Amino acid sequence: MVKRIVAIAFIFVCTSIAWLILGSTIFSRTRGSDQHLRDRVGSTWGTSQAQQAPVAYTERLETRTVAGSDQSIPLPVRRRAPLEPQPAATSTPSRTETVRIRVPLPLDQTRAAVNFLLDYRQKGLLWYSTYAVSFDGAFKFRNTTSSDSVVFEFPLPAAQAVYDDLRVTLNGAPAAYEIKNQALLTTARLPAGDSAMLSVAYKSQGLNDWRYVLGQDVASVRDFDLVMHTNFDDIDFPENTLSATDKQKDGNGWKLQWKYANLLSGFQIGMAMPEKLQPGPLAGQIAFFAPVSLLFFFAVMFIITTIRGIDLHPMNYAFLAAAFFSFHLLMAYLVDHISIHVAFLIASAVSIALVVSYLRLVVGPRFAFREAAAAQFIYLVLFSYAFFFKGFTGLAITIGSILTLFAAMQLTGRIRWSEVFARQP
Repeated sequence: MVKRIVAIAFIFVCTSIAWLILGSTIFSRTRGSDQHLRDRVGSTWGTSQAQQAPVAYTERLETRTVAGSDQSIPLPVRRRAPLEPQPAATSTPSRTETVRIRVPLPLDQTRAAVNFLLDYRQKGLLWYSTYAVSFDGAFKFRNTTSSDSVVFEFPLPAAQAVYDDLRVTLNGAPAAYEIKNQALLTTARLPAGDSAMLSVAYKSQGLNDWRYVLGQDVASVRDFDLVMHTNFDDIDFPENTLSATDKQKDGNGWKLQWKYANLLSGFQIGMAMPEKLQPGPLAGQIAFFAPVSLLFFFAVMFIITTIRGIDLHPMNYAFLAAAFFSFHLLMAYLVDHISIHVAFLIASAVSIALVVSYLRLVVGPRFAFREAAAAQFIYLVLFSYAFFFKGFTGLAITIGSILTLFAAMQLTGRIRWSEVFARQP
């Protein structure tokens, strides 16, 4: 009996090593292709977007005097006669230069609306959270300078993106603009003390997250109102962003609002797109934890066969371990081509069929279809499916472990282990 347990333990260790190799291979494939595939998705769909608040400014010419400086002409170090004259110092005369100084105008009011349509893209073992976004903003600037020539600058959120249905208006009238340094520039006459409303609307596409940047470092905003609509329920705000001041359920998504009368903050406004279940990392994680499920299965099988007097040779356990391993191996390479859920069902059916058809020949159909199939369904299928529920995997495994321990203690409470492990004549 002791030799049999040692042989089973050896089989368990060998299978666990195979699972570690398989899990490492899956994660290596995932990490190796992630950056390349992410760049491909970004080049065809778009990258993360960060929409900065527009600015308006006037320019004035300022004349500055740049002071000269005394400089000595360096000479190589050499031995000189005592009366040899020292090199004379040279000086650069002072000069004047004319520079352009930007005088920013205050942004008195912001009204913006953002709509998101989430649309996933799969590349290899990973899903990428791509989205379509429509932006419509109106910004009120007040000319507090003496100049009446005002430049309005609206930064575009990403260089690697497309902008469809782009509309730029000033006080309700279409405005001519030019593109310079990833920004829309338009110039207009605005008398001192007057205000102008700049409106910009566009449709674009992005990846993973979207942000609205209030300003550089700590920014001050007045009369700010941004409304965001999503077509997804699982909303999340990225790090260093402000939470919405108001949230309302809107069909399958949310209506979120950020409204401030006078805000001073170094944070941004943003939305992180929900991530879909990732086939590659999920398959790798299940493979890494597979030895735990096999340990439970072997323990239950050993207890049941001991109670019922069924003789399972260590070679039988080796084939059962191989059937367990086939589940993870098949799923790891199916997720490249089909849905993770379909791959999970196919791999489960194949593994259970291998175990049942094998034990039907070794022990008998009753044991194969009842005890063995039930144990494999619990400790392979349900155990692995717990990884689909993010945040509840550890709790599910803990509950399963406690229930297994309870069942084992109840089944073996009357067994005399000294007799079981006694050497047979």
